[in-house]
Amino acid sequence: MKIYGVSLLAFCFLLGKFFGGILGNFIGIDGDIGGVGFAMILLISIRFILQERGFLSEESEKGILFWSAMYIPIIVAMAAIQNVKAALVGGWVAVVAGGLVALSCFLLVLPIARIGANKVADKQP
Repeated sequence: MKIYGVSLLAFCFLLGKFFGGILGNFIGIDGDIGGVGFAMILLISIRFILQERGFLSEESEKGILFWSAMYIPIIVAMAAIQNVKAALVGGWVAVVAGGLVALSCFLLVLPIARIGANKVADKQP
């Protein structure tokens, strides 16, 4: 199996981590601030530029799109694990605040779904 797009993804990830580290140092935090976001913006921008100039083959473009789709859930899961660990180490205030936010989200699912259902019902003849 050939893997296309991994080198571009790795390049964007490393560059994003570098920019995130610089931003963290600038703010005064010893860590990466927004490195994943920078990496995704770079990946989208570079893919668009390469595609416009005709440097991407169809296979490479599909590979980059695949890894772009895989990148977000993996990184979000990794960040969520770190946030839970930090919350447990940081104290119960963070755990309670996170629980309240999660509970609020669960309670808002039904009202938001009803709003969407009403708009769809209004559009039908």
